[in-house]
Amino acid sequence: MRVNRDSRARQGALRRRAMVGPLAVGLALGGTASAPAFADHKEAATTAAAPACSAAYQIEQKLSTGTTWRMCWRFESRSGVILDDISYQPPGESKPIKVLNSAKLAQIDVPYDDGSIEYNDVTDYSFGNGLLNLTPAECPGGTIKTVKVPEPFYSDSPNIKGLCATTRSRGHAYHMLSDANKTYQAQGKDLLLYTVNKVGWYEYITEWRFQDDGTMTMNAGATGSLSPDDYDAGDGRGWPIGKGARAYATSHSHNIFWRLDFGLDGSSKANVEQYDSVVSPPVGGQQAPTNKTTMTKVTKELAGDAKDMRWWRVVSTAGKNKDGHARSYELVQGPTAKYPGHNFTKHDVYFTEYNPCEQYASGNPLNCGAGHGKSVDTWVNGQTLTHPIVWVNVGFHHIARDEDQQPMPVHWQGFSIAPRDVTAMNPLTPAALAGENGHWH
Repeated sequence: MRVNRDSRARQGALRRRAMVGPLAVGLALGGTASAPAFADHKEAATTAAAPACSAAYQIEQKLSTGTTWRMCWRFESRSGVILDDISYQPPGESKPIKVLNSAKLAQIDVPYDDGSIEYNDVTDYSFGNGLLNLTPAECPGGTIKTVKVPEPFYSDSPNIKGLCATTRSRGHAYHMLSDANKTYQAQGKDLLLYTVNKVGWYEYITEWRFQDDGTMTMNAGATGSLSPDDYDAGDGRGWPIGKGARAYATSHSHNIFWRLDFGLDGSSKANVEQYDSVVSPPVGGQQAPTNKTTMTKVTKELAGDAKDMRWWRVVSTAGKNKDGHARSYELVQGPTAKYPGHNFTKHDVYFTEYNPCEQYASGNPLNCGAGHGKSVDTWVNGQTLTHPIVWVNVGFHHIARDEDQQPMPVHWQGFSIAPRDVTAMNPLTPAALAGENGHWH
């Protein structure tokens, strides 16, 4: 079930109002701020120079290792907190390097194994309006920013202390023993942004992690409770929870989509490349198999399937690093359980040409005109890619276990984008090694 039984009527009314309510944003340190509403069809209408946000909506963090991340944020009733105008400035770079025009959750599709029900938590249940207040203990060492939610589901006030901005250590950034028997090592630091949104019994932690080496990781973690109304899987599709084998929790999938609009070096025009490697047995006395990697230019819209030794990158058309190589970001996919039940969940990644109306991976509620598809798979129709939008689909098949109660431990799903030739060397290279670029021996 999607809503707690004791609040179903109230939440239903709020959800109906949310579909037509204003979209607004708010943030302040110790207060709230107001901002103009964003109409749905203008949500991601960013261009090469994304519109600047006021100070209330800016996040700027210089990490202890010298890297600075900058971005804007806003609130939208469906996707929740959306990040805009994201730039990365590592040590040694004189100015910020623009990476993304925008990044957001684009759907959480939850079909149940018994076919009884399916939920689109972002578009049908106004995911953003379920933003929860965070306590200081949930944001250690950071700042909880106040988000203005016009139609909150779980608060009597529209001012939700719901966005944590903090920093975290992640362990070794690198470790190297040099020829001179000197050890070089550094401990990595990340900027971490996250919210908690409640949709019925489930609570989702949406996490955006920005590393000092330029890597960005997008994660969604499901926690909260197993629905007490779903202990009815007597058809062999569930798992016994509790004493004996009487109550079977219904198994289900979480198909989560993210939408990334790249703006590398300030330009939305970018190229997409796919790389595949083929390993062949050793021949002619070779000691090992051979591995040949080929690049395919993705010039048309693509529904892509991940496989071993395949990866994609988005390449800047506007900037190069100090070695003269085009800057790019590589898609690094994590574990997934791809769901074959729908056309839009059958692929791991989609590259589509930018259309301001195409905002949600399924059940897209915006009016794109007669005959326009409602899901991302229908938007792959042969258009030439000049301003590519990247949609990443990560699946998780949730077969409940005794340990899922009570409360349910967080189960995570997500992916990363990693810099490839954004800088000429490791952005955290110590000064003593700065001359060791290329074939330096």
